Amino acid sequence: MHTAYIVCLVAEALLAIMLIGMILLHAPKGEGMGGIGGTATLFTGKRGAEAGLDRLTWTIALLFLTICAVLGFGIIRP
Repeated sequence: MHTAYIVCLVAEALLAIMLIGMILLHAPKGEGMGGIGGTATLFTGKRGAEAGLDRLTWTIALLFLTICAVLGFGIIRP
């Protein structure tokens, strides 16, 4: 196997674990089915920490999807 392929596989696994952790760190918003009877926070603004966490989550997600596309389309072959 090529070194670049192994590096991509390891990076993809690490990014997947990081993405799961980032998603679990987000605060519940109450916008789903549970927000019907209560007060949903759909239209309130984000605080600084939550906005930074959102940006970091999106960055990790885009890196993960990019590596998935590279490996899926065979740009780097084993």
